[in-house]
Amino acid sequence: MLNLLAISYGAYKTLSIICLVISVLVSLFVIAVVIMQPGNSNGIGAVNGQSETFYGKNKNKTLESKMRKLTIISIAVLMVCMILFYILHLIKGI
Repeated sequence: MLNLLAISYGAYKTLSIICLVISVLVSLFVIAVVIMQPGNSNGIGAVNGQSETFYGKNKNKTLESKMRKLTIISIAVLMVCMILFYILHLIKGI
């Protein structure tokens, strides 16, 4: 029987350490990006009498939308690393 996951104990340990380090770095990045994002103020413009601006019409090109995309991508990378880390621990029992 061909065991596709037959790698040494050291390789499992190395992969799990790499996943853990990447997870820590990405989580710190997510924290920084979320802190830098402005608050979500839907409906406030009507109270203050502000009209729709050019930046409001082109939200997909603003810094806020780019930061939102960075947050989503970073959280996806973090999720994949954590799932891989969990699977490595289930397989080898490190």
